[in-house]
Amino acid sequence: MDSEKTIKDYSKKLEKLGLELLKIQYDFKIKDNPSEKYWVKKIQEFKKYHEKVVDYFTQSYSWMKLVDEEQAGIFLLRISKLQQLGVKLLEDMDKVKQNPASMNLKDKQQSKWSKEIREKLLKSNNDCLNHEKRMNVFFKEVYKNYLKK
Repeated sequence: MDSEKTIKDYSKKLEKLGLELLKIQYDFKIKDNPSEKYWVKKIQEFKKYHEKVVDYFTQSYSWMKLVDEEQAGIFLLRISKLQQLGVKLLEDMDKVKQNPASMNLKDKQQSKWSKEIREKLLKSNNDCLNHEKRMNVFFKEVYKNYLKK
């Protein structure tokens, strides 16, 4: 069956992308009071990771479209949201990079603006991480249902 071969091809591509993601191992943990150099590196790491994650989920969508078109449509919307969340996180990281002192929790003289930058970064970081986790769960459910057929 031709569609079975296509499904297997997509599965192999997903496996390859998954292994590449494992090698990247981006850490969503955010350190307090780092330097600008830290943020430049963190931004570069996230860009690399996020690009690979979007590739992985796009490939997942292509696979899903073959086995469950309705769920694939929902997943495509989630990919779009993941991209938006990634852009937001990068914007917030860039603001912190420009003012790394905003991450200093020990600074009792911190301005309201610095606190807001920090809070926005933490929120966008958590939003991105949690959305990605939910996408993984969603994909695994669709995959499990496919295997049951």
